[in-house]
Amino acid sequence: MSLLIGDVAPDFEADTTEGRIRFHEWIGEDWVVFFSHPADFTPVCTTELGYTAKLKDEFARRGAKALVISVDSLEDHKNWISDIEETQDTTVEFPIIADPDRSVATLYNMIHPSADAKVTVRAVYVIDPNKKIRASIIYPPSAGRNFDEILRLIDSLQLTDNHKVATPVNWQNGDDVIIVPSLTDPDEIDRLFPSGYKAVKPYLRYTAQPGK
Repeated sequence: MSLLIGDVAPDFEADTTEGRIRFHEWIGEDWVVFFSHPADFTPVCTTELGYTAKLKDEFARRGAKALVISVDSLEDHKNWISDIEETQDTTVEFPIIADPDRSVATLYNMIHPSADAKVTVRAVYVIDPNKKIRASIIYPPSAGRNFDEILRLIDSLQLTDNHKVATPVNWQNGDDVIIVPSLTDPDEIDRLFPSGYKAVKPYLRYTAQPGK
């Protein structure tokens, strides 16, 4: 199954380290970072989940939360959490889905047979409170992810949902943004961006980030 940006994230029920969940119900009114890891008791995954645990407050500040999945068992997940907490000096407070039959991983196209038919690739889905997929990133099993980039992505999505702007290359929260090309009425531009803007080209207009 191919999942595209704008699609409704498929619903499912699954057992997790924090009890059984129905995905859409669990999302509630939050943003979700739903990501897979190839296997328990592996070094790269241990660092990733440890870092994710340390980002709990950063996720909460954005109205977001993490959900993790692998094809290993619930018992393995629970034992592995002890290793993560010990080696990464943190507390894991997000659910990890047990998916030994690969049903959820298959639903979300996390099994790429040409990479490895037995484990999931490092897939990331950013899902909004309307249960829509807003972004997806796929890494090979060997490469650890950059979760600071995922936070940056959420910041951009939330900002551009609420203002008629886009974020330029390497944008960080607080940097100047770009007025969307579809906005052409001068009066509306003046009203929306009272601090003014710099037009490098008619289609490339920089302005201060709204709210900053």
